[in-house]
Amino acid sequence: MNTPQKIYTVAITGASGAIYGVRLTKELLKNHCKVHLLISEAGWQVFREELRLDTSNRSACLEQLFGEGNQEHLHTHSLRDFTAPIASGSYKNDGMIIIPCSMGTLSKIANGNSGNLLERTADVMLKEGRRLTIVPRETPLHQIHLENMTALSKAGAHIIPAMPGFYHLPASLDDLVNFVVGKVLDNLGVEHTLFTRWGEQQ
Repeated sequence: MNTPQKIYTVAITGASGAIYGVRLTKELLKNHCKVHLLISEAGWQVFREELRLDTSNRSACLEQLFGEGNQEHLHTHSLRDFTAPIASGSYKNDGMIIIPCSMGTLSKIANGNSGNLLERTADVMLKEGRRLTIVPRETPLHQIHLENMTALSKAGAHIIPAMPGFYHLPASLDDLVNFVVGKVLDNLGVEHTLFTRWGEQQ
């Protein structure tokens, strides 16, 4: 009997660290998962600034990042498209990951303000009791940031800050990115070999 294909939503906002969302999407596709990808306007700006990508043709940009062969499993949506299947609780969705998550997006979700598809999908995950994983990327944090994270945690969200470990002796930027993405995959129960675990042979 075949195992049903896992379905995830990955959302990339305008917080620094777009590479985390890109790497996570690639790993999920590598594991034959179906991925619904959401990128905010500010997220596209970070693609230009941090990843040095030409985003004038967004379809070509995504093709460059994820390859033509993943079109069957990768589905992108405009944040204005409330007809997308992920906007409904009746659609099967094994988890949503907002990576990186800006404080603005986090605030709107924490306060039930569903002004676009990203925020609506996160609200659906919470109301349906499904896995919502948030990877905030901000420093320092003030009281409102912390209270919003607490509110989301109480509502059932998983908070995984973009805080790489160093016990695996990272030798490159890739190692640091892989650690954070690996922790997210662990949270989802998705197998990976992105970093050496504590107690494993270095």
